Amino acid sequence: MEPRTLLLMLFGVNAVLSLVTFGVYALDKRWAVRGARRVPERTLHLLALSGGWFGAIAAMRLIRHKNRKWAFHAVALLGAALHLGLGVILIARGW
Repeated sequence: MEPRTLLLMLFGVNAVLSLVTFGVYALDKRWAVRGARRVPERTLHLLALSGGWFGAIAAMRLIRHKNRKWAFHAVALLGAALHLGLGVILIARGW
């Protein structure tokens, strides 16, 4: 597979996961306001680490959900570091 194609695919996957993550955060926020059953925190963390870190950060900033919990910021930043670091490594190695 051509290196540029691989990077574009990785970017696309991260973009889709970020949209999904933002949507799940928004849904969890709506359920929290209504007092309904919530999305498990583990699920939110896994979404952020799996590539939805940008959506998690955007949700924390734009809809002010989970923005007081340091663990959510830490997990989102860890996800960002892992995925951006992977991108840098792939570019540096000529992928």
